[in-house]
Amino acid sequence: MSKLERRYTGRVTAATSTTPRAIAVDGKTLRGSRTPATAARHVMTACDQLTGVVLASTTVDGKTNEITRFAPLLDQISDLRGTVITADALHCQRQHVTYLAQRGAHWILTVKGNQPHLHTQLTALPWRAVPDATRDTDRGHGRREIHSLKILTISTGIDFPNAAQAIQIRRRRRRLDQPKRFTTETVYAITDLRVHQAQPAQLAARIRNHWSIENKVHWVRDVTYDEDRSQIRTGTGPEVMAVLRNAAIGALRLTGVTHITAANRHHARDSTRPLALLGIT
Repeated sequence: MSKLERRYTGRVTAATSTTPRAIAVDGKTLRGSRTPATAARHVMTACDQLTGVVLASTTVDGKTNEITRFAPLLDQISDLRGTVITADALHCQRQHVTYLAQRGAHWILTVKGNQPHLHTQLTALPWRAVPDATRDTDRGHGRREIHSLKILTISTGIDFPNAAQAIQIRRRRRRLDQPKRFTTETVYAITDLRVHQAQPAQLAARIRNHWSIENKVHWVRDVTYDEDRSQIRTGTGPEVMAVLRNAAIGALRLTGVTHITAANRHHARDSTRPLALLGIT
């Protein structure tokens, strides 16, 4: 964890101390860092779901993958007790849930084809007899999405450590310029959270907020800061610039900013404003 990331971790903890914290683990490839001789760099981050602030990051080099960097990434966060970790299907790993149990953390993990036996077990559950627990609609980036969520308490028959509830998420998506064309995707997830620890609306919010990290962090880095076209490739330059972009986004998010582009223009007009934002006098 960089000093810049460490600077904001405490502020995020204080800002979210009234509710159980949820952290999304996700990776992003720095596409502009690719050279004819080397692959593009890949960075994995842990983001506070509520604020969209990056709490920790780690490089995933060509000799390893995100799975081996999961624990080292979260080791950078001193206290995970009671925290809910969300991650995509790549991280639905037994060693990950063992690690999180040792840290006193809970988890919600997506399940896909990389765990074929578990995925088959989840799809075979009697979902048709289960009513929707939540249903919500979202608009953004030229499309409309309808999310519905069903939940089943697991007693036996699911071969995964500490799994307490199974979740089915259905996403119906259409582009606003093509109102009659819908695509439907069904995704499954599991969690160690029991019914008394997380109501359906809370589970839905944490799953939805995990996906929103793409909009709050990755999309901003690509569109506002033009990260994928950055030609910085020497040494650790690409990773350092990713940390600086994360820090800039985090500093703005913690002040309540929702429109990063407008906030950048505001701070660019007066050189004292960025210093005040960072607490430098």
